[in-house]
Amino acid sequence: MIDPSTLSVPAQKILSGPPKMQEMAAKGVAIGVPPGDLVLVLAALAERTDTPAAETAKRTLDNLPAPLLGGALAGPLHPGAIHALAIRYHDRIDVLTKLLGYPNIEPDTIVDVSRVCNEEASELIAVNEERLLANPRIIEVLYLNKHTRMSTADRMIELAVRNNVEVALPAWKEAALAIQNELIIEPTSEPTPDDLLFSQNLRLAEQIRAQSGAEVEETHVLGENAEEEEIKKEFVPLYRQIAQMTVSNKIRFASIGTPEAILILVGDASPLVALAAAKSQGVNESVVEQVAKRRNITGDVLTAFGQRPELLRRLSTKRDLMRNPKTPPSLALKLINHFQEHELQRMQNDRNVAGSIRQLIKNHLERKKR
Repeated sequence: MIDPSTLSVPAQKILSGPPKMQEMAAKGVAIGVPPGDLVLVLAALAERTDTPAAETAKRTLDNLPAPLLGGALAGPLHPGAIHALAIRYHDRIDVLTKLLGYPNIEPDTIVDVSRVCNEEASELIAVNEERLLANPRIIEVLYLNKHTRMSTADRMIELAVRNNVEVALPAWKEAALAIQNELIIEPTSEPTPDDLLFSQNLRLAEQIRAQSGAEVEETHVLGENAEEEEIKKEFVPLYRQIAQMTVSNKIRFASIGTPEAILILVGDASPLVALAAAKSQGVNESVVEQVAKRRNITGDVLTAFGQRPELLRRLSTKRDLMRNPKTPPSLALKLINHFQEHELQRMQNDRNVAGSIRQLIKNHLERKKR
């Protein structure tokens, strides 16, 4: 929110003036007001909800005449004006380059831009290592931005690890460990083969997601041997493409990929990848419900799910977890209280339930009898 007291006197007069004056300013007409101040006035008007000039100001900001935009960028700018321009013109590299050069640009502005900008803009933001280290939130949102090159994401993670800066990513621990075994590529004008593979796999995963509709389709089926699981044929192309990625690439793919990609990655041979997939914000109840039935999943993955109670609301998921031999006793102990006594008795006598969990159930039932 822009504080009117920080504006120039002419700008304050407009904002406190009659509606007609504000409406004219919202159209970009304000005699005697410098371009930089006019942009700030437009931004302040656009923030208001109690004036009809707000929508007009938003439209004007979205389509600033070249002389007004150029004039604003040629002089000093208030942080509020910088923000208003940056969130609207971040994909215009000529504009963004000038905005990033302002010493008073606020970190939150760069964070907001980093969240939505295109590949070229993300490259521009990522080259300022001093700024990244001072504001690791920028690293976080660039890492999660699908347009950021994979090689750039690797460089940012390596930079943070080297300088003992922790980034608030769900899979930060896994990403930080994996980067130590990666070859870090210097910035290039063109995407690297890994960059192209990552982007190609994202597109493939998103195509599959679009074809699947609202429901998350099962990616695995039981093979001829009931203990083994096979990837369903429609997901084989994605599975093969993912197999070509490095551990670091898979961890980021799990962080921003689709539910179907996550279902593949939770079973990855690398514990780092599997755990990163379990921690992904893309995990939902449907994903957990499917994973709970699978026998090739590690206990660490199931424990990670258990640390997010909102993912375990379905009783069917709880049942499958209780029957899964990979479910750690610590997680089973949390689930026991959700079942009625008659169902626990059935589980206690079910040889498909792990012995350690049946013992927990037995102890629980005995305590209830006392």
